[in-house]
Order: sequence, then C-alpha cells, then structure tokens
Amino acid sequence: MQNGNRMEKEPITINGLKKLKDELIYLKEKKRPEIISAIAEARSHGDLKENAEYHAAKEQQSYNEGRIEEINDIIARANVIDITKYSNNGKIIFGSTVDLENLDTGEKLAYKIVGKDEADLKNKLIYFQSPVGKVLIGKNKNDLVEIKTPAGIKNFEIKDVKYI
Repeated sequence: MQNGNRMEKEPITINGLKKLKDELIYLKEKKRPEIISAIAEARSHGDLKENAEYHAAKEQQSYNEGRIEEINDIIARANVIDITKYSNNGKIIFGSTVDLENLDTGEKLAYKIVGKDEADLKNKLIYFQSPVGKVLIGKNKNDLVEIKTPAGIKNFEIKDVKYI
C-alpha cells in the first residue's frame, strides 16, 4: 500500500487481466525454476565473489520476484470493466473503442481506451489517463476533438464509439 492509503482500484479490461494472469503463471512456473537452476549451476562453479553468472542470475531472480509482486498487486487492485455489459449511448468511456477521422488528412484511426498496464500505442491501445485518453473520455460520437501531438494540434471527428 502506498503511503498507508487504502489500495486504489485500477481499472482494467478483461483482456488486460487475462494477459497479466498469463504472465504471472509464466513467471512463477517457468521463469522462477529456470532462474533457480541457473543459480544452482553458477553456485557449483565455486567462488561466488568472482562469479558473474551467479550475480546475473541473482539479479534476474530479484527482477522476476519483483515483477511477480507487482502483478499480484495489480490483480489485487483490479477493477475489471467489461465494456460489453454497458449499453452504448455513444459516449467514450474506459474500455471503448473509438473510430476517429483526421479532418485535415482524412486518415482514419481506431483506439481502444485501456488501463496503464495494457497501454501500447503500437497496438492502438491508449492509457485512459494519457493526454489523448483524457481528451477522448467523456466525448460522444460525432464530437469534434483537438488532439495535441508532437507534430502540432490535429483535429479529429469521432466517427464511432464501440463497446466491444
């Protein structure tokens, strides 16, 4: 718990939670035993002070256990939002998929609004607290929005809002 506050719920999509659970299983059942055997192997080589493999494996173990702890924490705080259970009134909310059209170029884009651990711009998954996410949340289908990009301000029309 941070600063003794109550644990803050972290919104997450069903898919986001599944990915975290899959990663947790991988880290615990596959990665952890691999690291343990690497440590045992390195230890068998004798002097630990000069043993780079041992220190690398211990560092990997520390990172792996830290990530396991982090995922457990996220899962404990997860507020799973199943967007398909909401009636779609055209409003952009967490989990919705937004079709945008760049009014200057005619380029069409689609983004899904997701939680922190799912955000991945390459895959058109944007964090709801990001600058773009903040602009979109609460807007409606057919609204016009201005999005600040590194290349300047771009104007978009919200063509569609899907709850999928």
